[in-house]
Amino acid sequence: MKTIQIIDSKNHVGETVKIGAWIANKRSSGKIAFLNLRDGSAFFQGVVVKGEVGEELFDVAKGLNQETSVIVTGEIREDTRSKFGYEMGVTGIEVVGESHDYPITPKEHGTDFLMDHRHLWLRSSKQHAVMQVRNELIRATYEFFNERNFIKIDPPILTSSAPEGTTELFETDYFGDPAYLSQTGQLYLEAAAMAFGKVFSFGPTFRAEKSKTRRHLTEFWMMEPEMAFVSQEESLEIQEQYVAFMIEKVLENCDYALDVLGRDKELLKKYTILPFPRISYDEAVDLLQKNGFEDITWGDDFGSPHETFIANHYEKPVFILNYPKSMSPFYMKPHPTRDDVVIRADMIAPEGYGEIIGGSERAIGFDYLLEQIEKDGLDRKDYEWYLDLQKYGPVPHSGFGLGLERTVTWVCGIEHVREASPFPRLLHRIYP
Repeated sequence: MKTIQIIDSKNHVGETVKIGAWIANKRSSGKIAFLNLRDGSAFFQGVVVKGEVGEELFDVAKGLNQETSVIVTGEIREDTRSKFGYEMGVTGIEVVGESHDYPITPKEHGTDFLMDHRHLWLRSSKQHAVMQVRNELIRATYEFFNERNFIKIDPPILTSSAPEGTTELFETDYFGDPAYLSQTGQLYLEAAAMAFGKVFSFGPTFRAEKSKTRRHLTEFWMMEPEMAFVSQEESLEIQEQYVAFMIEKVLENCDYALDVLGRDKELLKKYTILPFPRISYDEAVDLLQKNGFEDITWGDDFGSPHETFIANHYEKPVFILNYPKSMSPFYMKPHPTRDDVVIRADMIAPEGYGEIIGGSERAIGFDYLLEQIEKDGLDRKDYEWYLDLQKYGPVPHSGFGLGLERTVTWVCGIEHVREASPFPRLLHRIYP
């Protein structure tokens, strides 16, 4: 007898098989018990009919507690009433591990409670669906960049310098010297791009922001490409192609997960139609001011209400181009005809999910970069290696960073960005 996973049920209709699973929930109706089974690959229903299995096994089924682990035996059959489409007619149950007083019951629980029990919340159907989408976005990312001959590079997680200022860094002791948890691998990737042409990284980054909004995490995963001989406009085309590609793959491979989440698939399809709108920072400020946003003036950063209005105005992801130099990191290329802006763009997701990509064309020129480093109050010796890139064959190059958790939040249509991370590091809840 074969042991299978629930997700493979479609390949075993009419066969009697075994499945190792947990009891997600159960209900009984007279002489029939319905077991909601999960095995990590999917959820489906196991049906136990008293008249077919006998009183002893039926009593076992009725007595199973939530999250008890079992090995169930039975015939796989189609179930047109369920979204999954298949079920098992259970004829055997072996209890593997008991469960008592499981804290996350089918009733409603608050976000704080669920976060405190995150190690168990991962077992729920919604979290299972979110993680499936997250996994597909990661898989699609590797497919997209591998097909385009990018080389994956893994920048260090402990660094001695700060690409975007020191106020958002976690400092640690590195054998008597200060070191910081990386907030981006970008500068290292610029060095790698000078060696390989097109590179990307995909790993954890850290921001010491004391924020409790639904958009922010102190630890998150970021995908960062760097591309030699690539202009900003070419980079924007890659960015929108990448986002559209990921959504297409989620629609193709995560149909059931999207159903569980109640996500509007037709709306997601709209986000695959290219190109995405492009507006300048100047135009964005003007649009906001004309629509009653009196709290924004030129030179201000956009907050959540501003980004939400701009993206919803276009009903698609939108690029905002050419931000003020005063609010941009030192490494961004200055505009060729204006002293007050840099060649930078953010991609804002619709439906109120905010910025999911930030990128720019990178500045080149030893004297210019040294001037910007010193102007930002950074220590030159920490950036001597970066300045070396300007001595030995510098070329125009561009790059960007996409925040995975915020992208997952948007694609899944969920409220909290923390739901998109398996173990989000909250300020007062650090998992071991």
